[in-house]
Amino acid sequence: MSYRDVKFFSFPGELLMRMLQMLVMPLLVSSLITGMAALDSRASGKMGVRAVVYYTTTTIIAVIIGIVMVLIIHPGKGSKDEFTKVQKVEQVSPADAFLDLIRNMFPPNLVEACTKQYKTHYAKKVVHVTMTVNETIFALNDSREITQEEMIPVPGSVNGINALGLVVFSMCFGLIIGNMREQGQALKDFFDCLNEAIMRLVAIIMWYAPIGILFLIAGKIVEMDDMTTMGGQLGMYTVTVISGLLVHAIIVLPMLYFIVTRKNPFVFIAGLLQALITALGTSSSSATLPITFKCLEENNNVDKRVTRFVLPVGATINMDGTALYEALAAIFIAQVNDYDLNFGQILTISITATAASIGAAGIPQAGLVTMVIVLTSVGLPTDDITLIIAVDWFLDRLRTVTNVLGDSIGAGIVEHLSQHELKKKDPEVCTTVVEAADKKPYHAISLENDYENERLPDSDTKM
Repeated sequence: MSYRDVKFFSFPGELLMRMLQMLVMPLLVSSLITGMAALDSRASGKMGVRAVVYYTTTTIIAVIIGIVMVLIIHPGKGSKDEFTKVQKVEQVSPADAFLDLIRNMFPPNLVEACTKQYKTHYAKKVVHVTMTVNETIFALNDSREITQEEMIPVPGSVNGINALGLVVFSMCFGLIIGNMREQGQALKDFFDCLNEAIMRLVAIIMWYAPIGILFLIAGKIVEMDDMTTMGGQLGMYTVTVISGLLVHAIIVLPMLYFIVTRKNPFVFIAGLLQALITALGTSSSSATLPITFKCLEENNNVDKRVTRFVLPVGATINMDGTALYEALAAIFIAQVNDYDLNFGQILTISITATAASIGAAGIPQAGLVTMVIVLTSVGLPTDDITLIIAVDWFLDRLRTVTNVLGDSIGAGIVEHLSQHELKKKDPEVCTTVVEAADKKPYHAISLENDYENERLPDSDTKM
């Protein structure tokens, strides 16, 4: 098949991808704002701590699994001649990448954040240095001009939704609306309504999803090169990554879920089947987000306040599969180059892989970009990333499935641990809704004053 035929063939799949990406931004913003507004600051704080502890734990476990797997199987033994180099890889400074991550948390323009992310680019700058040379006492001073080229960082941007910036803004905005009580009710209702409307759109798209996924995967299979020509090292590398992801997804995550909740994890995972298949097709955890919401809320009956808070944050920063893959790939590249890593360097790889996976946006093959940071941290040749590009499209899909599974199990665990806060909040939510319905506009001020008068003795006793 020619390249044009392949493009025509995978067109139905491309349509699904575009539909899902269309819904990601409004869903991410509305779900986070409504989720944060529905919880009081103490409950959301506790829930946030639990979610972050879970994310950190699973990511560190994933990195350890990746390192152990690559050291046991040792897929990189053999000569480097098996590989054919294709292209040069853009160099990235780890310090700049880290600063970009923080810059992206605070976008100066929210509208631009929906379409672009900040990224430091590098430009060549010619520096003229004038040197004065004293040769002898009698000779005249000789001044020479030397020109030097240096790479300087310049501000730039890349296309793609700045999910991190939108997550930070939505969380703060939602918390503020929640604390505004009645004044913020109109905004709360607006975002609740927006969230509900988006979820209904998702329900319609889910009817088309099986066809779209089928063509997405089939299109990729048609497009790929002959797998039989793949070298032994690359084959072993693929097996190592798959076995690492399987250990994490089938043993570690279900075991964590069972230890915390004492429920059957495989019943929970069965409810997520459609989200996992969508993740396999789209290879983007952000694009899968609408389907993940649907599966968790309808099939697994997870509290909406938990899913709205945990899932958007998880899809942005919790990347177990990516962390495992990056640590494993870095050590594989070291093995291919006959480069012996000491314990300190392996520790550096594990820390940078954990940090880089947080910075990896939920877009297809974002892991390849952050791989540069991991390799740079231990002085490995970054051009060698091209060695693993041949199989990356396939492994990217598998690690996205692991990422989505990790986010979903996290939502189940956080809900179980937050039952007390959620039950305590339930009656309050109901009373405020009833009061809001019964209240007449001209009574609002007097009732507010009554409320303050009632609270005064309370606060006095606390003093």
